[in-house]
Amino acid sequence: MSAALRIVVEVVRYRLARLEMANLVASVALVLALRLSPLDAAVRVLAALVLNVLAYLSNDYHDVEQDLVTGRAPDKTRFLAEHLGAALSAQIVMFGALVLLSVWHEPSMLVGVVGGAGVCWFYSWRLKRRPGWDVASMVAWGALMPAVAVPLARPEALGLLVLLGLFSSAFELVQVLRDRAEDEQHGVRTTAVALGERGALRLLRLSILLVVAWTALVLRSWGALVVALAWLLPYTPSESARYWTRLRLVFGIGWLLVLGRVLLAGPRGAGVLGQWL
Repeated sequence: MSAALRIVVEVVRYRLARLEMANLVASVALVLALRLSPLDAAVRVLAALVLNVLAYLSNDYHDVEQDLVTGRAPDKTRFLAEHLGAALSAQIVMFGALVLLSVWHEPSMLVGVVGGAGVCWFYSWRLKRRPGWDVASMVAWGALMPAVAVPLARPEALGLLVLLGLFSSAFELVQVLRDRAEDEQHGVRTTAVALGERGALRLLRLSILLVVAWTALVLRSWGALVVALAWLLPYTPSESARYWTRLRLVFGIGWLLVLGRVLLAGPRGAGVLGQWL
């Protein structure tokens, strides 16, 4: 197995073990809810898979020095550190393949490919260590990455992508809250480090409110009642992993209800946004 292929395989294995490819699951759900043709669906899911692997590899590539210090996945990280050239080549090849696939199948997919990969690269390189920008970039990432899975001309697509971006803002805040002590110890300034635990929790509550408001007022889905339950979830640093799991469960159920409305109602399931467009 070549170094580049091994690095890619280990990235996929590690992220799947940590249940960190929810973005790919969201893309598959979008393809199903929008009732795309088999060929269109297959191409878009393939693009979403490669784009997710590219995003996580970019993150590992930029974080390799810190991961060596903290001992995160030591065997995987050590091999990556010893083969950074192969890791960079793998990223270039995957990005090039995604661009060619998009041009061949549907040029509008380039919005997700270029936007998603670009945001992830800058996030991993600089923005994840800059308070405010870390959360803002993840909102953009959450909306742009699954854009490869939807025909952007469909009126319901934009509203669904915005919702995924809002989900990502909450997930990013949980992540920086969870890592706040470690980041502070290593001199990494994130939103949670800058605001402190109390300030970051307030921002998390606000992001949940935005999710509820968008789901209820724009998408007009009963899923708003489900995602509103996230407001009631208690957060403590010692149980951040449990909170993370519960939040994803609540948002996931709400997401399925939103997609159910789109599936049953067609373009009319886009809510207010669909009527405007």
